[in-house]
This record gives sequence, C-alpha cells and structure tokens, in this order.
Amino acid sequence: MAAQTLSGKTVLITGATSGIGLEAAVVMAAAGAKVVMVGRDPARTETALQEIHRRSGSSNITAMLCDFSSQKSIRALAAEYRAKHNRLHILVNNAGMLAPKRVLTEDGIESTFATNHLGYFLLTNLLLDLIEASAPARIVNVSSVASRRGTMDFEDLGFEKGGYAIMKAYGRSKLGNVLFTNELARRLEGKGVTVNALHPGGVATNIWSKAPGWTQPFLNLMKKLFLITPEEGGATITHVAMDPALEGKTGLYFEKNQAVTPAKLALDPAIASRLWVESAKLVKLQA
Repeated sequence: MAAQTLSGKTVLITGATSGIGLEAAVVMAAAGAKVVMVGRDPARTETALQEIHRRSGSSNITAMLCDFSSQKSIRALAAEYRAKHNRLHILVNNAGMLAPKRVLTEDGIESTFATNHLGYFLLTNLLLDLIEASAPARIVNVSSVASRRGTMDFEDLGFEKGGYAIMKAYGRSKLGNVLFTNELARRLEGKGVTVNALHPGGVATNIWSKAPGWTQPFLNLMKKLFLITPEEGGATITHVAMDPALEGKTGLYFEKNQAVTPAKLALDPAIASRLWVESAKLVKLQA
C-alpha cells in the first residue's frame, strides 16, 4: 500500500460515528479507499456519513449499523458486509465503551468485555476468509494503555464473583485486544495478513461520557491540559493501517506510533491461546 493512496482498497471501520474512528475514516476515504463505516445509532451514523463525505471529498463511503454488545447484531453486520463486498483489505476494530456498573448484555456477558473484546473477536472471525482472500491485508485493533493494568481471570471473566470497577473491566477488555492480536497474528502467519494493536493516546472523545459523575470535572481538566485531539488519535490508526513501512509487520503493539513492548501478560502465548478458546465458546464459534 502506498503511503498516500488506498485506491482499490476496501476498509471497514467500526466506531466511526465520532472521535478517532471518524477521523480515521476521513483520512482513508480521502486516500481513495472504499470506506464502510459502522455506527450504532441510525441518526448519528447518517450525520457522520455526511461529514466524512464532506471532509474527505469522497463519495465512495457507505454506512452499516451494529450494536457491538450484541452477538446477533455483529452476525447481522458480517452478513450484510458479505452480501455487498467480496474483499476486505483493512479492518479497523475500534468500537468500544466503558460501563460504570456491571451490566450484562442480551447474551448474558459482562458488557465491557462483550463489546470491547468479544466484538473484535467475533467480527474478525466472521470476515476472516474475505480478509485472507484480499491479501495483502491488515487488521488493526484499537486497544489502550489501560491494557497494561489489565488482568485475565479465566474463572471469573465477567466479575461475577465481585470486584467490578469501571477501569478494571476496561483494562481487562483492552488486554484482551492485545492478546487476541498476538494469537491471531500467529494463526495468520504466512497468509499475507498482518494484525497489530495500538494505544491511540489519551484522546478527548465521547467514550469518557459514561465515567462516574464525580470524575467529570477531573476529566474536563485532563481534556484541556493533557488529552490529545480526535484528529491526533485517529492518526495513530491510519499510521498502522496505511504506513508502507509496516507492510508485513505483524503481532505488534504501538504507542505514539512506535512499536513497544506491551504488558507482560499480553506476551504470554498460553494466556493468548486460552483466551481464544474461551472467547470462541462465548460467541459460539469453533476454536
């Protein structure tokens, strides 16, 4: 892939109605890609679609809907994509959330883990044959530096035994993203598909709107003093998705556009393999 062109390439990017996902969609559309953006809310998705059209100057952009806390919705998204496209050159798994309290999805799974980790896992696996057929192709998993504080308790993945806290759940889901990246990279070795994870930086986006009310003054101050803009965060996605220097580079974790060593747990192949098996059970796929 040339640095400034994605002509002839098809991109699917989730969580694209605002923040870093929207910004990445603008850049990749402007670079000539056929962009399929995914949102959850119909009105917000249509508004974002028009903004990406306007800012990118491209008309080659379409939108699909999905609630990533719902396995049924993810399967419907994958089916719709397959009905309309026979290639997928770049998949950006970006949709995510925070839940201040422990809530179960319609599938009976803790919502943060279900959305942030299992959403990536299920969608990627449902589209994996199209991605392999499109090689050279790239899968980009948006993780977080919170993965460094994440734990992975296979006897209590959903905090059923207690101990739930918003950042503990978020950190576990984001550690899951890096473990999934490493295991998938291993499984795809030699197939022309790279899989990399990244921390987009501390970005001032809507994901923090669900944080507890008492944290909002602190978060507002952080936004003013320390957090980067969605445009800067989006650039971390497009770097991993588009940079020709990363062709063939796989199983990496990026911070500030540099490949760095992730959390120690994320490097454990036994944990990555176990998470794959447990994830497959939870989404009813063959491991």
